[in-house]
Amino acid sequence: MPTGLDHFIVVAPDPDVAAQRLEDELGLRADPGGRHEAYGTFNRLIWLGDSYVEILGIADRSLAAAAWFGPRAMQLLDQSGGGYVGLALASDDLTADLLFLHGQGSRLGDVLDGQRHRPDGGTVRWKVASGEADPELGCLFLIEHDETGAEWAPADRAERARQAHPLGGPARLERVELPVGDVRATSMRLHREIGLAFRPSLAGEGARESSVARQALRLVRAGAGRAPTVVVRGGASRRQADLFGCRWLIEPSAAA
Repeated sequence: MPTGLDHFIVVAPDPDVAAQRLEDELGLRADPGGRHEAYGTFNRLIWLGDSYVEILGIADRSLAAAAWFGPRAMQLLDQSGGGYVGLALASDDLTADLLFLHGQGSRLGDVLDGQRHRPDGGTVRWKVASGEADPELGCLFLIEHDETGAEWAPADRAERARQAHPLGGPARLERVELPVGDVRATSMRLHREIGLAFRPSLAGEGARESSVARQALRLVRAGAGRAPTVVVRGGASRRQADLFGCRWLIEPSAAA
């Protein structure tokens, strides 16, 4: 079952420009990322411990159109100039998780291999299981990283845990909020599809949330002004920005 919120994906016309805006307005610095050769896409990554924000760009539309996340990403670029593409949840045994979820009626697809080539020559490898993109939830999927490849060896993870952002020290992904039309029905569907158990949220207003290790996925009622929201903990002051069709909140760390 999911062991954490792995990464939150937004698409932008120019990931370098988008990364600079997130650094300027929120104090979150992005790393170079790399290229998905098979998908015709590339990215910048904002590391938040073992979680991250992926800023996706499209280099080859014909290749991206065939990728499982590509049509949603291109539609967002064409209609809105970018926005929320999807959310990945981490798995430490994707094959076993998928076997269990298929047994309870999940429509997640079979395991697919993926890889990204970094500017330093390293190759990052993973496995994913994804269903069809949802108009509200986006591309919600499970991912298992190859811990023998780049970025996921113990030394890489230890270095990330210490990484300081311009906001003042390390930062951690704390919560993702997704607005949906029917909170209760969506929470029941996500329990079947990806194995998350939801409960009424202390936020009230009919919200429900699921704890995923030390993080949370919160479903809120869709309405005016509601957008997919990323909540990050770090630094000494509260910051907020509305960028790429999403809301970004920085909450001060407990030690600040």
